Amino acid sequence: MHHVVIQCTVDKTTVPKLSLVKQWAKKTLQSRTDEAELTIRITDADEMTMLNTTYRKKKGPTNVLSFPFSMEADIDIAPILGDIVICAEVVNREAKEQGKEAISHWAHMVVHGIYHLLGYDHENDKEAEIMEQLEIATLQELGFTNPYESGDNIKNYE
Repeated sequence: MHHVVIQCTVDKTTVPKLSLVKQWAKKTLQSRTDEAELTIRITDADEMTMLNTTYRKKKGPTNVLSFPFSMEADIDIAPILGDIVICAEVVNREAKEQGKEAISHWAHMVVHGIYHLLGYDHENDKEAEIMEQLEIATLQELGFTNPYESGDNIKNYE
């Protein structure tokens, strides 16, 4: 079973339906793990700037941060993956600047954040290639096209 908690601290008219965000997360998890828990927090630029500065030592807000959860190996509970924080302002701005449908970019940020929680990264070209291919495949399953290609990247998502 996959348990996804959504926290939204911004005006909900600026984000996709929270039920869609949860659906994207659960679909991403289904292909990778039988059981998992995670929280997705949708926040503003001020909170994201504070998190980015505190945990990555970088100035300003970013689109998505992932905070993997770790615990003692001998504790037997459902796997808690961690938390994903998404900045609504940055994601919406990036979608507009990149000529993408906002919903496509949002789905990509959810999928991208989850793959980070699952242990994937893009610190070097080989890691980036693996992570991007997983993201592309997952997004295609969700009805979206390749987020790394330009142009309209929504196929027939409802």
